[in-house]
Amino acid sequence: MSRRQVSRNELVAALNHAMRDASGQGVLYSQAVAERLGINSTDLECLDIIVMRGPVTAGELARATGLTTGAITGVIDRLDRAGFAKREHDAADRRKVLVRALPAVERRVVPLFKPMEHAAMSALSAYDDKELALLLNFFVRTHEAAVAAMATLRAETTASKKGKARRAKTASVRG
Repeated sequence: MSRRQVSRNELVAALNHAMRDASGQGVLYSQAVAERLGINSTDLECLDIIVMRGPVTAGELARATGLTTGAITGVIDRLDRAGFAKREHDAADRRKVLVRALPAVERRVVPLFKPMEHAAMSALSAYDDKELALLLNFFVRTHEAAVAAMATLRAETTASKKGKARRAKTASVRG
């Protein structure tokens, strides 16, 4: 009995489906962690960026997330109140304010992600170094593509809002 050769299109479709499944589970897991911590999932994702990149400015966090600087101010305020991050003046440039993760992240947040980390490490243990390098390349490229897709979506949303505002203004002038 021979096995049918899977086409490239079928493989790509299966990979896309698997990525969506994994991404969805990651989102749901993060939401559950955020709920447990008493913060929202956007704030948790912003905190993760602060942890991964080290101290960041509000502008850097806004660019990394695509959120407005006004929205980021609210995120930082909530993370500060929750005891996960704080604002500090940059030692090299006192005009610059940095947002830094606090030790509470290590005590309260990191343990909640341990089960997910262990599961990922277990899955990765099945791959050799060359395969891991391929996976890393794939995820870096996928991240870059996601950032570009987010920029496109935000630009389309902005253009759509401007168009609706123009139409509403025109309609009110005619009415």
